Amino acid sequence: MTDLYTLTYKEVTRFLRVWKQTLLPAVITTVLYLAIFWKFIWDRVSVIDGVNYIDFIFPGLLMMSVIMASYQNTSSSFFGSKFQKSIEELFVSPIAHWKILLGFCFGAILRGLIVWGLVFLVGFFMTDISVQNIPFAIIFVILTSLLFALLGLFNGLYAKSFDDISVIPTFLITPLTYLWGVFYPISILWEPWQFISQFNPILYMVNGLRYSFIGVSDINVYFSFIMLMICNIVFIFILLRLLKKWYGIRT
Repeated sequence: MTDLYTLTYKEVTRFLRVWKQTLLPAVITTVLYLAIFWKFIWDRVSVIDGVNYIDFIFPGLLMMSVIMASYQNTSSSFFGSKFQKSIEELFVSPIAHWKILLGFCFGAILRGLIVWGLVFLVGFFMTDISVQNIPFAIIFVILTSLLFALLGLFNGLYAKSFDDISVIPTFLITPLTYLWGVFYPISILWEPWQFISQFNPILYMVNGLRYSFIGVSDINVYFSFIMLMICNIVFIFILLRLLKKWYGIRT
């Protein structure tokens, strides 16, 4: 397993070396969100589902940070290796494809966990939040981080330029994050939109983490866990097939 450890170590040292770009922005963004909502919105919407509004939205903000950190880690790292032609050396080496997949994903998961810890530390001082169910919190953070690490790797395979890396965050992740689940419960939506919201995978991630923090969720948390597991398994299967075919690697 030395090869898997080496690849993971390379990924971790890569993002730690530029921590001002990979870790600090998530903390600053969360501080700004909390400051803005605390100052301008809390007076108008003070309580949702029996909890303070700031405490309600914080798990969603935390999950947003984990999602973006995990996605950016694999997408930028994998495509950067493609751009520099160093990825070819990895694929001609004896390392198995599943180890390549895990090496990139483990690095992204560790970055997601570090971001989660830093943002939670900020929330500890700016909110009254506490973790009621630690195992649930860890499970949902790891599964979410894995899913978006896989999505980032998928994008890295298909990307032809650095501009292509920003397509999924801009047109998929950001709209799905902002429109449903983070800043309000879907129960306040018009009935058809409540149904449509259930097709948003980020809804299950945010509510799973929210339940572990404040015991409130729009969705059954066990169903959320099953949905996350299914999504991860499907993406792992697809990516292993693509990696074995050297898709996006061969020129």
